Amino acid sequence: MKRILSLLIALVMVLTFCACGNTEKPAADSSGTTGNTSGTNNNANTAGTQTASGNTLEPVTLKMWFHGSTVTPEASEKVMAELNAYLKDKINVTLVPIWGTWGDFDQRVVTALAGGDDVDIYFTCNWSANEYNKYARDGYWVKLDDLLPKYAPELLNIIPGGIWECAKTNGSEGMGIYAVPGLKDTATQNCWDVNGTLLAELGYDVDAVCAKGLDYYSDEFEEMLRKAKEAKGADFYPLLIEPAVLERMVTHSSIITGDLSGGNVLSFYYDAEHPSKDLGNKIVNKYATEEFKKFAKRTYYYAQKGFISPSCQNVATANDYRTSTQNSGQYLIGTQSYAFGCELDFSKARGIDVRMVPETAPYMDCTSGQGAMMAISKTSKNPERALMFLNLLNTDPKVMTYVNYGVEGFTYTTNNDGTISFIPENRQNYSPWTNGVGNVRILPPTKEQGPDFWTRFAAYYNSAETLPYGGFIFDSSKCETEAAAIANVYAQYAFNLMSGAVDPDAVLPEFLQKLESAGINTLVNEANRQLAEYLGK
Repeated sequence: MKRILSLLIALVMVLTFCACGNTEKPAADSSGTTGNTSGTNNNANTAGTQTASGNTLEPVTLKMWFHGSTVTPEASEKVMAELNAYLKDKINVTLVPIWGTWGDFDQRVVTALAGGDDVDIYFTCNWSANEYNKYARDGYWVKLDDLLPKYAPELLNIIPGGIWECAKTNGSEGMGIYAVPGLKDTATQNCWDVNGTLLAELGYDVDAVCAKGLDYYSDEFEEMLRKAKEAKGADFYPLLIEPAVLERMVTHSSIITGDLSGGNVLSFYYDAEHPSKDLGNKIVNKYATEEFKKFAKRTYYYAQKGFISPSCQNVATANDYRTSTQNSGQYLIGTQSYAFGCELDFSKARGIDVRMVPETAPYMDCTSGQGAMMAISKTSKNPERALMFLNLLNTDPKVMTYVNYGVEGFTYTTNNDGTISFIPENRQNYSPWTNGVGNVRILPPTKEQGPDFWTRFAAYYNSAETLPYGGFIFDSSKCETEAAAIANVYAQYAFNLMSGAVDPDAVLPEFLQKLESAGINTLVNEANRQLAEYLGK
């Protein structure tokens, strides 16, 4: 109980810290000495200068693998030329990025890590195939606890203690920090991504529909999908889904941090309107619940109606299809793990009126704290310099802006009020996944976001409630044999059920039987034992 109380206090401090951050507009000079540092501290502006300067260090090349990127080689080369000239003066580093996409990241990084590729820094988190906690236990990541004070003191200060607490895991060298967490959104909120332009074309009052909210099981929801299908034709699929996100949205269940690598079989059900309310729930096998059965049947029903594309039901094509369809605005309703203000960027990029309609209230747990991280690989020949770079990336607004937004005059212009405006024809070729890079709170706000964006950003996350289990992280190493067997069963059945590709009446019983044979009850019981111990019960 003491641990959860300390975490809750730390999380409150995170939010208070964010709300009291510096909101000065970014500077246009090359020093990186001023900028919008809401959610940061004043040491951010001298990033890298307290550890070493570039002219005292040997030159080093670092390879860094990003996730969720849309970046062409030509655009990357242009941006990296500018960034690396700046890095040379700061820490004498040349960055070579590997721009992983939503479609190729999981398979490629797992192969690279297994092969011992000479990549220095990898994106990791609690939902990707190179799942942070498991890969820390298996010895792939460098433990950072002793390195941070020496090589990244500004980074250590800029990320609040509550976020660092969520980054602690029982890795190959004991409990500690094995990756740098991104200071981004500090809460999770599941939303419906609504194409307001198409909804209006179908005769709906968009404001009224969004204010009322959407009910996945309602006749009105189905009617909207049917009207869109009839209006746009047989090849139009109005319901654009990310199956795992859709399931959590509709059933109001959270990720249990430390669950299977690359998949989730455990769930904790929460009150969608008041997530901190203790319902007396325990961790369960999500696929054995009535909530999941109801969800799977409805999703299969929608798929049979032709509302869900077969490309969303194929693991090999789902991510790339979803990304391209979102970008082209060829959908009516989609799923989205919300980041504050993302609808503004989406509307501009897609050329449609994008609305985000909440399915749940925002909530906090370690899912967000581990939602986007950068780990230094054990194969890195220069782990200290890699950490110095992560220090600079997360504390120097100029470096973060280069990596995330590109080069002024090429991908964006700076406005008189300190906001920026993207240059569409170039930005479309240089679009890293913003939340996957690091500390977004030192980025300049866009024109659409407005100069006070980071103040509103902090206020939004200040409203988030903490789930009853707080910062619990499940250590599945106690059940490694069962977890491996369950992962194989999960890969065979879960995606098909969540995407509506198969009839749950026929397939779900078989899935549950195989999960039980693989040891799911042992995994669930161990998770609840650890949760009770964590809560002091």
